[in-house]
Amino acid sequence: MSAGDTTTRPYRIGSCPQCGQSVRLDDSNPWRPFCSERCKLIDLGEWFSGGRTIPGEPLPPGDDSEPR
Repeated sequence: MSAGDTTTRPYRIGSCPQCGQSVRLDDSNPWRPFCSERCKLIDLGEWFSGGRTIPGEPLPPGDDSEPR
């Protein structure tokens, strides 16, 4: 195998963060790390609805301004 040959390189397998199904984590999967567009959109909807968050310090009430 030459340095530029990727045809025989093993690909990574992961789990869809939404449903847990095994998925390829390479360019052949347009929805990676998800298994499908459906799981990708379900996850996005959970972020928009506030069902998923990133931990951090809570903002004081009424302070919706952008950080400086």
